[in-house]
Amino acid sequence: MIDLTINEEILAKNIAYCREKGITLPTFSMMQNPETIPAEIQEQLEEVGLWDIHPANLFRISWKNQPTDNGGLFGGVNHIVLPPELTGCRANIIMMVGKWFPTGAHKVGATYGCIIPGLVTGQFDPQKTKAVWPSTGNYCRGGAYISALLACKAIAILPEGMSKERFEWLNKIAGEVIATPGCESNVKEIFDKCWELRNSGEDLQIFNQFDELGNPLWHYNVTGPAIEEAASAYLGEHGKLAGYISSSGSGGTLGAGYYLKTKFPHMKVGAAEALQCPTLLQNGFGDHRIEGIGDKHIPWIHDCKNTDFTIAVDDEVPIRLLRLFNSPEGKASLAKEGVSQELLDTLNFLGISGIGNLVAAIKFAKYNELTEDDYVVSIATDSLQLYGSRLQELEEERGKYSEANAERDVELLQSITFDYTKELTYYEKKAIHNLKYFTWVEQQGKTAEELNRQWYDHEEYWTKTFAQVEELDALITAFNAKVSSR
Repeated sequence: MIDLTINEEILAKNIAYCREKGITLPTFSMMQNPETIPAEIQEQLEEVGLWDIHPANLFRISWKNQPTDNGGLFGGVNHIVLPPELTGCRANIIMMVGKWFPTGAHKVGATYGCIIPGLVTGQFDPQKTKAVWPSTGNYCRGGAYISALLACKAIAILPEGMSKERFEWLNKIAGEVIATPGCESNVKEIFDKCWELRNSGEDLQIFNQFDELGNPLWHYNVTGPAIEEAASAYLGEHGKLAGYISSSGSGGTLGAGYYLKTKFPHMKVGAAEALQCPTLLQNGFGDHRIEGIGDKHIPWIHDCKNTDFTIAVDDEVPIRLLRLFNSPEGKASLAKEGVSQELLDTLNFLGISGIGNLVAAIKFAKYNELTEDDYVVSIATDSLQLYGSRLQELEEERGKYSEANAERDVELLQSITFDYTKELTYYEKKAIHNLKYFTWVEQQGKTAEELNRQWYDHEEYWTKTFAQVEELDALITAFNAKVSSR
């Protein structure tokens, strides 16, 4: 469970500091239901841009932000529904849209879930301790942003091979940006840098997305209910939520699937990864181009016992579909297949990892022979907003996108099969879980005892952790009350 022990001395300092800086904190309940956000905060938000460094934007950590760059408040859950005309499978696929979070990705929520327990218990001192955010992309962006809103210093760590847009923005926001060797799948190098920083003697706290339980706790309690609300609007009398698909990544976003299983007991959770680095599927390794999903290890916070499918996606498919979805030639070809103009205008909401998740959702739907009554939900973590340079690089590498390219890519999309899809047995799940030992116990200081508790005391370990949201909300509410008192 998350340690919520109170350090009264530092807590008192944090309260005084937030009072001085004008910082109020949203509860998890407010992130689920932003209509409950205090009126004075909503009035501030009417004057604040979505990406502005303003503490009021802490209250925009929600799936329900109005889809506007400036002054928006709240509405329905941000999502799009992809029909058979686009996907080539009979089931409808609901994609949750992360573009309308501050920073253009939902990872700000996960970082809030990781840092806020320390702030409201006094275990983290934003005035003197640097927050370190190791990541394969959007998580360190979210962490740097949340740190800026809380007026504390941050160090962002990510692989040097990530997109130019990420580095350009981070260099403006984070106090320090460290680029580690390699690409998307070089997570070990990130961990090595964390150990180097720990041993430096500098006053810092590392919020590692791969082992911080606040990460899946946020998704369980915020993303999960948002998906439930969005999906329920479509299910009607005969509809069925058949599955939830998310890239394995840090394991955090899978937390929404664990919540959904409590509401839709027959649904399945699938973890997607790159075929070029099939760690879940084949204990494999390698480099790939699906930015933001991390691999070559099993995250500590991945509940393997609660994961039903592993699905590998060839990274060439989302790379080609990125061009299809974002070129006039591609959109014209999709329109010929019956895709509406309204939907075509939203395809830029899917970044590379979102398209990878879409491909995995199609494979899941085809494997399970889903029908028009079935819905599959997945996540578009970010949007084209972070990949414009990739499109330019692809044009330089492959030439201008043509009508012939579009026709071939439409055929590629609609002929996706369920190859490299595995429905996991009990012992196949356990075999994936056991891989944690080699990263976390041998390298990162975890214990075999806790590893065993994750598997054998499953309900005790995971369910009680996610239920800590009630205690956290009480701590946040008490913190805010003391901040507002004079």
